[in-house]
Amino acid sequence: MKKYKRFFLSLSLLFVFAGYALAVKTEIVPVRFAIIGDRTGDCQPGIYEKVVAEVERMKPDFVITVGDHIQGYTDDSIVLKQQWEDYKSIIKPLTVPIYFTPGNHDITTDTALPFYQRYIGKPYYSFDFRGMHFIVLDNSRFDSIAGVPKAQMDWLVSDLKKSRKATYTFVFFHKPFWFDLIGEGKTDLWQSLFVYYGVDAVFAGHAHLYFSAKYDNILYTAVGSSGGSCNPGPTGLEYHFTWVTADKKGISIAPIKTGSVLPWEEVTAPEIKLIDNIERYGLDFEKSVLINDDLTASDTSFIVKIKNPSSDQTFEDTLNWELTEGWSIEPKSLPIKVAEGESTRVKFKVKSKGKLYPVPILTTRFFYAKDKTYPVKMTLPVARKAYCYKATTTPVIDGNITEPFWQKPISKLFAPNGSPMKIDSAYFYFAYDENNLYVGVRCKESKIDSIFAKVTEPDGAVYNEDCAGYFFCPDIEKGIIYQIYFNPLGAVFDQKITDNGYNADRAWNGTYEVKAFKGSNFWSIEARIPLEQLEAKATSGQSWRMNFRRKQKRFNSAADWQVPIVYYPKSLGLLIMK
Repeated sequence: MKKYKRFFLSLSLLFVFAGYALAVKTEIVPVRFAIIGDRTGDCQPGIYEKVVAEVERMKPDFVITVGDHIQGYTDDSIVLKQQWEDYKSIIKPLTVPIYFTPGNHDITTDTALPFYQRYIGKPYYSFDFRGMHFIVLDNSRFDSIAGVPKAQMDWLVSDLKKSRKATYTFVFFHKPFWFDLIGEGKTDLWQSLFVYYGVDAVFAGHAHLYFSAKYDNILYTAVGSSGGSCNPGPTGLEYHFTWVTADKKGISIAPIKTGSVLPWEEVTAPEIKLIDNIERYGLDFEKSVLINDDLTASDTSFIVKIKNPSSDQTFEDTLNWELTEGWSIEPKSLPIKVAEGESTRVKFKVKSKGKLYPVPILTTRFFYAKDKTYPVKMTLPVARKAYCYKATTTPVIDGNITEPFWQKPISKLFAPNGSPMKIDSAYFYFAYDENNLYVGVRCKESKIDSIFAKVTEPDGAVYNEDCAGYFFCPDIEKGIIYQIYFNPLGAVFDQKITDNGYNADRAWNGTYEVKAFKGSNFWSIEARIPLEQLEAKATSGQSWRMNFRRKQKRFNSAADWQVPIVYYPKSLGLLIMK
């Protein structure tokens, strides 16, 4: 009995090991390879080299080409020798295996064949990789399958028979015969063989145009140009290579545009630090341009400061103004040069008439690394004027704006892009006394039941509802902006913003006496804001920096006093204490 137990145990172990061996044998190990398209046929200098560099960064398992490596079309042995040596030099950066497919520029005539064999190898062949089979055919000198020699056809049939058990079988040749055969519903001898022997994917080149199709469950792909003249096709896909992944999920094919595979050090941390400094300090306006009550700018001058934060790159570029309707700035363009770590100041003259928005934009480019520049744009800061009136009596904060000290409301607002506002009108009021700033707003709402306001807790998302919002900067030297939003329920969202908008402290909370009121066709807010918590005082003749807005959810839009809404103190308007 023990003898039979040992036999059955041995037999069981044999089945286990056999099953394990079978599992190992049938396991599909992923293969990732790159296909490079035609280099020649009106070769574009430097493009193929870029493709090679990008393929090398991707580190495929191997690379395969689809032909036209040299210009060819000559029987001059010296020229052919030089062309092949030049090509081998171009692909030298590749550290992975590379397989080649002959194109019509490579083997133009029988005279060119020995040079191909000397520098590349056999014109048709096959190889295996991780259980997958790859076949390279030569149709370089032939215009149809009928012209392919019998020896190659016999070899193909024999090779396909031997490789029927491959996980996947791929075929490569230069001219896409299939496009004018099966693509037109005609008989294709190669296609018949591929279907019979289970080929999975076929790749070609020659057309300098990317296109693909699926026939009888075989994936056909024509790889476009990787350096020769380029047909971008309907999608604009120009120079590229093709990436193929074959794994247990199937075969995935993707063209990758040249310029898409960037080096690891494309942008370094020190460069980002420098760019951050460029954005913060590269361009600065010493003051805003004051806007008159008629929304024009008087003939005046202003100063722009240019700081070069780089320690090893000289700033040398041109300051250009993008002018808009009604605005003039002199000079419109100004070449300038600033040494490493230095700064300079330049003066411009400005005048406007007609529309306030959009305002001009100043553009230039800073070097942040060798041969790398960073574009900078800054909108000309303008400052409208609003008035804050002395409260002659102690206000009753009830949300209904009726006290006589609420004077001369501001209602000329703009859409966020500077165009006429697209929401119902709003009227903003400002007043002050020795200890407090008072704000009031009356917002028309022709569909009063459409008001969207659900937030009741402090610092909720009031800004996503119907609301009125304020940005107060009592002292431009300190540069602190207090953002305060009220919704029609009297809920408040607030935060303290510093460092020209780079830092926002949501933990900061003010104390307000605020009430909301709803009429038949409007809602309104009154609020008392203690000056102490804004680290401010209010006296006659004093001016703060300020902006404000009304958001109306029904229109999914806003009406702003100054646009765009930014957290940059010099881009705010003026609140003048009367």
